[in-house]
Amino acid sequence: MLNGKIVLITGGTGSFGKKFIQIVLAHFKPKRLIIFSRDELKQFEMAQKFSPNKYPAVRYVLGDVRDKDRLMDVFKGVDYVVHAAALKQVPAAELNPEEYIKTNVLGAMNIIQAAQRCGVKGVVALSTDKACNPINLYGATKLCSDKLFTAAGLELEADTRFSVVRYGNVLGSRGSVVPFFKERMRTGVLPITDERMTRFWITLDQAVYFVLESLKRMKGGEIFVPRIPSMKILDLAKAIGPDCRQEVVGVRPGEKIHETLISEDEARNAVRFKDCFVVQPNAELRNVLLKSGKGHLCPEGFGYSSGDNEDWLSVTALRKLVDQIADDYAIEDSRWSMDDLSE
Repeated sequence: MLNGKIVLITGGTGSFGKKFIQIVLAHFKPKRLIIFSRDELKQFEMAQKFSPNKYPAVRYVLGDVRDKDRLMDVFKGVDYVVHAAALKQVPAAELNPEEYIKTNVLGAMNIIQAAQRCGVKGVVALSTDKACNPINLYGATKLCSDKLFTAAGLELEADTRFSVVRYGNVLGSRGSVVPFFKERMRTGVLPITDERMTRFWITLDQAVYFVLESLKRMKGGEIFVPRIPSMKILDLAKAIGPDCRQEVVGVRPGEKIHETLISEDEARNAVRFKDCFVVQPNAELRNVLLKSGKGHLCPEGFGYSSGDNEDWLSVTALRKLVDQIADDYAIEDSRWSMDDLSE
């Protein structure tokens, strides 16, 4: 799929970007693999592992998604774009809404316009569970971004396809609760926001493979949502610090008790597959997708929430996942494997 192609990832020095580069280099032979980000230090550090001398296809390019002219320059000749760049911290978004709008919303508009004008074949934009029924500024900006990409994907005569991948918290990524709990273990106390809290969880490997699978499947305008397990925050605390005391500190502003990946209203146009849901922008496209015979309509009143999920991670399973993170778990353990991509 990516052999001989030019692939660019925005925000490429983040947790997802590093894993994406690792997996693409391990399984494909791209003509060029461009890591686009605005932090020169992170690019320098990443180049120590993925050196252009060792990996001739790799290129490091400085730039910001806020700068459309810069995007126009670097998108020339690019075949596929994975858009991972975003401002993501919920509390910071509440205090700095203008900055989040500039990066997450205006940046998305710049990506779309540059991709269209430069003839990029396909763009997959990464979203978040917080974009579904958002209650905070970060989620609202990502919802706007989702709408921009799905609308662009519906342009009938456009040469560029646009789709969105929406998933939950990434286990072990920068800013996740796992490294935070590990750090607080030293104090003997783990802070719990709310004893009822649940979250969806996906590993970095699974997230990357799912994005690659979505890049292969996309027609334009869809939101791809992986079917992933949920966990209880209390179980995660037990898995990481079984001997630690738990202290309830309360829900932060803009934080949900349960996360939702598909709302009840979105589910009306969602098709359920074995490994994922595909949310179409309208009923007509939903019905076209159903004709493939591999998917099924979601039942009336369905919503995909971490609180009423069918699949749950036990304390034992969580402990095993946390240990895998510590060991930089093997790529082959992913639910979405290279075998899926070759079907």
